[in-house]
Amino acid sequence: MSSARSVLPLPDHDTGVSPTRARRRFSTAFTLQPLAAADACTKPGELGGQLRRKGLYSSHLAFWRAAQRRGELQGLTKRRGPSPITADRARKELAVLERALAKTTARAERAELIIEDQISFSPLVGLTPPQHDGSGETP
Repeated sequence: MSSARSVLPLPDHDTGVSPTRARRRFSTAFTLQPLAAADACTKPGELGGQLRRKGLYSSHLAFWRAAQRRGELQGLTKRRGPSPITADRARKELAVLERALAKTTARAERAELIIEDQISFSPLVGLTPPQHDGSGETP
């Protein structure tokens, strides 16, 4: 018999419990119920009993009371984060067309500058620029 123990792998069991607990989120309607019940409590220990039955903490009440004072529990509140932008197809097309126009305009301006420079430098080199009659064809 050997003195070394053999290591057997432990079987994996699905416990049905997530390894990390999901953060609870409370709706506005739910938060107003415990606040109203807390305001109605008059006897010592009554508030603690209500919180235990609902699975809440006193910090929840403190946070919700502060939100109520700020007016955040009056209907739907503004969600945190950036506001969603509605996808407007015409606005996107307009932006694409404006960028294309700006690019084409800049290219045309550069071409005009190059042509002006060629015309002004051609006599220095000894070339005569071709004469255009306005028809768009070169002779």
